[in-house]
Amino acid sequence: MTDRIWSYGTESGHLAGVDLTGWRVESADGHIGKVDKHSDEVDDAYPVVDTGVWIFGKEVLIPASAVARVDLEEYTVHLALSKEQVKDAPEFVSDKHLADRQYREEIGKYYRTGGPFSGGTGAL
Repeated sequence: MTDRIWSYGTESGHLAGVDLTGWRVESADGHIGKVDKHSDEVDDAYPVVDTGVWIFGKEVLIPASAVARVDLEEYTVHLALSKEQVKDAPEFVSDKHLADRQYREEIGKYYRTGGPFSGGTGAL
């Protein structure tokens, strides 16, 4: 993948090699869960967010570019997405989707043009 959507922004404060597993995840409008797993791979970086009981235990793959800020002191990942955007995202199933490039393309399309975004402009 050579799509910037799968890369952490330099302004996010993300440091390669920092294990985000278990960190709290905040959307633009509140708490949504915790990081279940993540990748730091170049051009293929993402956190997988476990939303817990908030939306019935759904896991969601979030492109790294949607990470607005990583708070290294509070162990919190802040997203540039609303709760509704995360809630409406396609569900992530590790055994099925982890190595599925087509699924990743669909996720990229969702965050750019699909889901709850008006006018086809997407969130990213």
